[in-house]
Amino acid sequence: MLHIIDLHAEINGKEILHGITLHIEPGETHVLMGPNGSGKSTLLMCIMGFDAYTITKGTITFNGVDVTHMPIYERARLGMGIMFQRPPSIPGLKLGKMLDVIGPEKKPEDISAAVARMNMQEFLGRDINLGFSGGEIKRSEILQMMIQDPQFIMLDEPESGVDLENIHLMGESIALLLQKNQRFVNRKNSGLVITHTGYILDYLDVDKGHVMINGEFKCHGNPREILKLIKEKGYNECLRCAKIP
Repeated sequence: MLHIIDLHAEINGKEILHGITLHIEPGETHVLMGPNGSGKSTLLMCIMGFDAYTITKGTITFNGVDVTHMPIYERARLGMGIMFQRPPSIPGLKLGKMLDVIGPEKKPEDISAAVARMNMQEFLGRDINLGFSGGEIKRSEILQMMIQDPQFIMLDEPESGVDLENIHLMGESIALLLQKNQRFVNRKNSGLVITHTGYILDYLDVDKGHVMINGEFKCHGNPREILKLIKEKGYNECLRCAKIP
């Protein structure tokens, strides 16, 4: 579904990503870990096409289409979606109106069911994210993702700032977005999830894990084994391991 080959990207003339190669097949969910400032969010922004990030080398292909220099809205129409770590507030735009815009083909009862699932009934008449708590913002992001219903789902630290009650709701809802309730051969949706805590792995069966440090992949493997190593020995162990022939 997603094929990234030798991706280099920069911000304001400073290179952040140094030759990223990543392949995600239909139905797969990958998790991305790494210390702050390592380039994880930059990778997601490049995949989605935000113009603050300049791709200087490499290609991004989505379902056979080269999207490397395609604008955001065209990528969204192809079936790509992103949940931000820190989404902006949008004064003047009501959440309910946003749901109508991004889900014009959705039946009203389906939108209502999604709103009820995320406990957002009282927020439909409010400006998006304005005065929302951290957990309310994350629930709003997941709700919008449910209505957009993308085929490829990018989640930037979905558990960040979320209490235990909401993380359970978030985790189960993300699992549904990624069709974890279906057999693997029947899944069409794929995902790439950034996590620092690893809490989201309690709710998601993740297929592959990656560690990014200083804009490069240093490790690939079983996500739970990688997380266990990081918790016990830190990211320095990933650097040490990566240098072993």
